[in-house]
Amino acid sequence: MVASARTMNLVERAKNIVCQPEAEWPVIEPEQISAQVLYTGYIMPLAAIGPVAMLIGMSLIGLEIPSIGTVRIPLPTLVPQVMVGYGLGLAAVYVLALIIDALAPTFGGKRDRMQALKVAAYGATASWVGGIFHLVPALGILGLLAGCYTLYLFSLGLPVLMKSPPERSLGYAMAIMVAAIVLTAVVGILSAVFVEFPAPGGSMSSDPVSP
Repeated sequence: MVASARTMNLVERAKNIVCQPEAEWPVIEPEQISAQVLYTGYIMPLAAIGPVAMLIGMSLIGLEIPSIGTVRIPLPTLVPQVMVGYGLGLAAVYVLALIIDALAPTFGGKRDRMQALKVAAYGATASWVGGIFHLVPALGILGLLAGCYTLYLFSLGLPVLMKSPPERSLGYAMAIMVAAIVLTAVVGILSAVFVEFPAPGGSMSSDPVSP
């Protein structure tokens, strides 16, 4: 299947799904697109925002730690961690789509794996764009606000793509958000297991706090 030019305009789609989701979800619903095209044209570029911002933020800007100063992590140490997390995150999108598809009948919807992948991908747009806050590590917590908006995007998209009753969309969206949080935690744990960070005072650099 070939995606339309509108589908593949990443910037336009991301802007529309964040700024006018009620109008954009009905546009998304009938689009014929393959999982491969959705991944390469939308999911992979947007999912890279957070990891790239983290690389820059943690290696160049650093994180202020009381009594220690500004701690920066060298790129050779940070890159493997970020790459592992990025790869697992891409896999987590598909797992989330499987969960969305499996839960559809529970909330009165219709199962459709491709539509579920579209919900997972486009619904996560706000969270991926919010990854830009990692440029300043101290602001990373603001990404939680983007996560809250993601819940809203899911609640609007599920009735359109998965055909769930609107009155049950919030519960459906909350179940998906719980699954997404669990998947994010698993990705973080696995990334930490496979890539070892040096302890502070080892190969990490820090600028001492001025007296």
